[in-house]
Amino acid sequence: MAAKKTAKKAAKKAANPKVGAEPKPAKKAAAKKAAAPAPKPRPGTDEIAKAAYLNYRKRIDNDLPGSHESDWLEAERQLSEGK
Repeated sequence: MAAKKTAKKAAKKAANPKVGAEPKPAKKAAAKKAAAPAPKPRPGTDEIAKAAYLNYRKRIDNDLPGSHESDWLEAERQLSEGK
């Protein structure tokens, strides 16, 4: 019997929320989203190719080991970091 009374009280509270218990305004949530910076666009193939060529030239000039794949991946990493 006590369980029925508790269930009824819980249902009443859910149906009649307190005046002070209003949800937060949506403006705050929108402001947080607007404050986040937009993701940077990915670099194009031509831009990556130029950076990979420069990595290749640096690698050859310094007689370092590597491959064209590593030059390309390094160029993508550099461009995504903004270097």
